[in-house]
Amino acid sequence: MEKASRLNTKKRKTVEYGRYGYFFILPFFAIYFIFQLWPLFYTIWMSFMEYYSKGLKVVGPNFVGIENYINVLVGSGGKLLDTFTIRALYNTIVMWIINFIPQILLALLLAAWFTDTRAKLRGQGAFKVIMFMPNIITAATLAVLFYSLFSINGPGTQLLRMLGLISQDYKIMDHAWPTRVIIGFIQFWMWYGNTMIILIAGILGIDPSLFEAARVDGASGWQIFKSVTLPLLKPITLFVLVTSAIGGLQMYDIPSLFNVNQAGDGLPDFASNTITMYIRKLTLASKDFGKAGASSIVLFFVTLIISLLFFFFLSDRETDRAHARKKGAK
Repeated sequence: MEKASRLNTKKRKTVEYGRYGYFFILPFFAIYFIFQLWPLFYTIWMSFMEYYSKGLKVVGPNFVGIENYINVLVGSGGKLLDTFTIRALYNTIVMWIINFIPQILLALLLAAWFTDTRAKLRGQGAFKVIMFMPNIITAATLAVLFYSLFSINGPGTQLLRMLGLISQDYKIMDHAWPTRVIIGFIQFWMWYGNTMIILIAGILGIDPSLFEAARVDGASGWQIFKSVTLPLLKPITLFVLVTSAIGGLQMYDIPSLFNVNQAGDGLPDFASNTITMYIRKLTLASKDFGKAGASSIVLFFVTLIISLLFFFFLSDRETDRAHARKKGAK
């Protein structure tokens, strides 16, 4: 009895440190709920409401069902997907793809180059800093810089004229695709260094003995990259792709400062207007909060679908099958 009482006393004196972990993670969940989860639910609720203001008159919020979704997906003439929301979403996806594909390819190439022990590249730190440097420059600075370069008499425009790539009276800012390409290039130039650093960290996390074994077997650098590096880099690549999709589809700062009119619409003729720019206009200028909420939910589902596609194509199906077989055996 005495021994049991002493053991109980020791247990009572033992400090349970695990519960203090909840106090450390509480701020994250509080901030997440206030600034992300609650706004998401509020936006979903708002998308089903008629809620707008004209001058001093405020209408709503009144429940209207899916009327806002019909307005953002069906044009005034009854034509499906012929709306400003879909046009803005199309512009966003186009400029994201222009930025996304070369960013991933160049970042992968540089990451493999910097981590290749046989290359023995000198001054790697300096190269990495130089390539990461555009990421720390403000988007406003880059937008103004490139607008000056490719304005009517900008040095970039003059160079293209001297090389005979454009005519003397060609104005880049008056054409949709050149404007989109420049915005996509700015995004690519800003973020490829950041993507490269993440991929370098992923490659350095791979067991070096795997590369050594491949070299001993006579594999070339390309074979090692294709058969060893890329398969083992899938989790990091998936992270990069998903975060790039989320960030790219929410593109706002550079397009909103690069080539816009006084109303804030992307020029020429809405061609560089992104979905977030359009949502901002609905919210602050038109004050049509219900339609803005519906447009936001459309963006949310498009981002979700693209992310799920990345998960599907980059998931390790062999590992999943092995886990399924183990569970079946049990």
